[in-house]
Amino acid sequence: MDFLVGGLAGVGAGFFSNPFDVVKTRMQLQGELRARGQHNVYYKNVPHANYTIVKHDGVASLQKGLVPALWFQLVVNGVRLGIYQHADDYGLLRDEKNNTKFINSMFFGSLAGMVGAFFGSPLQLVKTQLMSFSSEKIAVGTQHAHSGMTYAIMKIYRKNGLSGLFRGAHGMMIRNSIGSASQIASFSMSKEWMDNNNLFQQSKYLSAFIAGNIGAIMKTVTLTPMDVIMTRLYNQAVDANGRGLLYSGILDCARKITKTEGLLAFYKGIGPSYLRQAPHSVLLLVFWDMLKDFEKYLGLKKLNA
Repeated sequence: MDFLVGGLAGVGAGFFSNPFDVVKTRMQLQGELRARGQHNVYYKNVPHANYTIVKHDGVASLQKGLVPALWFQLVVNGVRLGIYQHADDYGLLRDEKNNTKFINSMFFGSLAGMVGAFFGSPLQLVKTQLMSFSSEKIAVGTQHAHSGMTYAIMKIYRKNGLSGLFRGAHGMMIRNSIGSASQIASFSMSKEWMDNNNLFQQSKYLSAFIAGNIGAIMKTVTLTPMDVIMTRLYNQAVDANGRGLLYSGILDCARKITKTEGLLAFYKGIGPSYLRQAPHSVLLLVFWDMLKDFEKYLGLKKLNA
């Protein structure tokens, strides 16, 4: 049940944050392996990017990749939050005073994120390629022209087999490990501190809301460099053997970005990334709290039946 609760929380949050994910993906691919001033800038900032996408591709394009995005949320957060909650249920996260141990929270948050990312990696691959596809006038990165999630999965599988669908999974595991550890640990610790000090207790979920924002900030700062790398790796074209045509792996991608675009390129799209992470983290973690409470309520009803 913990896995279902985590997955449903992710799906609920994913629907509202998906447009920012589309913008983030486009901005991370913009100017790929080009120095500043040597490429077209189609997406100047978040408002301009939204306007440009709607103008050329229509309003519905802001929800590109929504289907694999929601499946990704269901799988990744179902596994991630489920593992973390199980660790808490078995007493692995708290001390004798029931306070969260920071190191334990980081470790299990990292482990849970890594496992969830492995199972969700094919969906993230497809989602990235669907989100990057646009009209020719504002196209950035490799254009894969998939007509939908099922078509994309079958096309990748026919060309490169199962390994093609899991291309970049190791990088995704590192990415999610970093993001999950920073998000869950900062959320748990800050929410617990507010609750223990009777701060922001006007509403049952107000402390969760504020802690979710703190988690979003921490996740955005720590996650964005690896997120840029993974967007590039997932979106690049591959040869018949499934090898990337632009990057051979994480280190090669990082080296080429540094050489051609500079270190600041690792924070491309940080604006929409935060605007995505903030509502997503808040909704995800608040939904998680609410669904856990609802689960307990259903359990009490069964006990009283």
